[in-house]
Amino acid sequence: MRRTWSLLTAAALATAAFLAAGPPAAAADADLVRNGGFEAGLDGWSCSAGSGAVVTTPVHSGGSALRATPAGQDNARCSQSVTVKPDSSYTLAAWVQGAYVYLGASGTGTTDVSAWTQTPGAWKQLTITFRTGPSTTSVAVYTHGWYGQPAHLTDDLTLIGPDPGGPGQPQPPAAPTGLTATATSSSSVSLNWTAVPGATSYTVHRDGAAPLSVTSTSTAVTGLAASTTYTFRVSAVNAAGESPQSAPASATTTAGGGGGGGLPAHALVGYLHASFANGSGYVRMADVPDSWDVVNLVFGEPTSVTSGDIRFRLCPVAECPNVESPAEFKAAIKAKQAAGKKVLISIGGQNGQVQLSTTAARDTFVSSVGKIIDEYGLDGLDIDFEGHSLSLATGDTDFRAPTTPVVVNLISAVKTLKAKYGAGFVLTMAPETFFVQLGYQYYGSGPWGGQDPRAGAYLPVIHALRDDLTLLHVQDYNSGPIMGLDNQYHSMGGADFHIAMTDMLLTGFPVAGNTARVFPALRPDQVAIGLPATTNAGNGHTPPAEVNKALNCLTRKTDCGSYQTHGTWPALRGLMTWSINWDRFGGWEFSRNFDAYFGG
Repeated sequence: MRRTWSLLTAAALATAAFLAAGPPAAAADADLVRNGGFEAGLDGWSCSAGSGAVVTTPVHSGGSALRATPAGQDNARCSQSVTVKPDSSYTLAAWVQGAYVYLGASGTGTTDVSAWTQTPGAWKQLTITFRTGPSTTSVAVYTHGWYGQPAHLTDDLTLIGPDPGGPGQPQPPAAPTGLTATATSSSSVSLNWTAVPGATSYTVHRDGAAPLSVTSTSTAVTGLAASTTYTFRVSAVNAAGESPQSAPASATTTAGGGGGGGLPAHALVGYLHASFANGSGYVRMADVPDSWDVVNLVFGEPTSVTSGDIRFRLCPVAECPNVESPAEFKAAIKAKQAAGKKVLISIGGQNGQVQLSTTAARDTFVSSVGKIIDEYGLDGLDIDFEGHSLSLATGDTDFRAPTTPVVVNLISAVKTLKAKYGAGFVLTMAPETFFVQLGYQYYGSGPWGGQDPRAGAYLPVIHALRDDLTLLHVQDYNSGPIMGLDNQYHSMGGADFHIAMTDMLLTGFPVAGNTARVFPALRPDQVAIGLPATTNAGNGHTPPAEVNKALNCLTRKTDCGSYQTHGTWPALRGLMTWSINWDRFGGWEFSRNFDAYFGG
């Protein structure tokens, strides 16, 4: 709610300030947008994936308006490059209509700006202001909708400010040629093209993504999803404007790391209370049923919050009378692995706060976790950082380039462990929704401070490690209502919550509403849904029938209810539960339902 209020209020205040500015604009000010009323069709405009068309009704004024329709992974972005004066103030405005409509300017040389609104069936004006940088001679103005939403309308788009024109101005360059695209990893593509005479920079266009400005004739596009085909186009830019876009070039990213492999197509993940009983009773490793494909041992905990020194011990006999000996425990792990199962050490948990605030703590984390893995012969690591383990420092606003020490050091530590143990290293994560999906609305303390700095704090960790990540199973429980991509709040306990939360991971989303910073979709085989096994295990228990509805929707596009997903993912990896012990306490209802659904 706060983000929505702040964006819309900011737009309203900007409008009010503009209207209250007093005298009319100076004679040097002009509307610099070409064909902003769309009376000349799409002349001057470039719309992603052919998403734009001109319609004669409804219109705000005149005889035409832009209608743009999102489809699949494309958000129907229509943009125009406009020549501007450096170090000058401009006001961008447009009348829009639709379920979810953005207006923005990029390449300003200062702070790129955007605003959005929801106004289906009625025209509403969006207005934003910006100042160009000292060397900025062109900006891109744009409007777009959102993935899976109906078509939106735009009319009477203007950019008012100092006119850089006059006789003798250079002409826009020609369109680039020779564009090639080559996949270089599971998350990156290399682009190359022929230099254009007179061009001072180039803009890389990818459907559904913010344009990327570069000055050379080659670049690497990163942060992509594995095993996905992407199509690129390039335009050339100089002081006079932007060229038409080049012919398209496509590349398919590789299958990627997703370390660990060896999992069945649909896997069941469970946490085993190896170090405590928790009222659910102790389960010996040898007694864990074969249904469980990944067994996470809980918990490795630090000697202090900031030490990085992780320790693990079996449950004391006084608490768990039936606990096995260390030798029996290790033998049972080997037996599970011989049967194709994975056994990991889970670090953190509700009581195990871990803050790697220094490089010394980072290095201690690596060595101590490595000792646990080696001693018990484990397959990898599960990161279950909760509470205040991860939070973002003020000013750390871009998940793609984090600066907060506890985040940077955790990423570095995990990469070091991955390098030590190689391609077979299994890496899983079990964050809470507050640290992941809430990032759609809020990220850290926000651009002006005042927000909870933990909001979305897992996103930079997931993003930096996505090529090494085997499974992400967000805890869809013990959660407050979370806004989904439909901009509605969803509450735990039913199929709808799991559908909406999982759709976000498999579709991707703009972090804190910033369309220039989109968290890319994960592969479906990297995602499992996290649930409590029984009502005793946690708030938000979901009955088996509702679990099955969620699986039906996400993998078959049936039983979706009112929520419309942005795809269908038969390769969704499976389910995670807290916990194996609580499932036994509940008569194995959770695992038996999984086996029945997937034919185990």
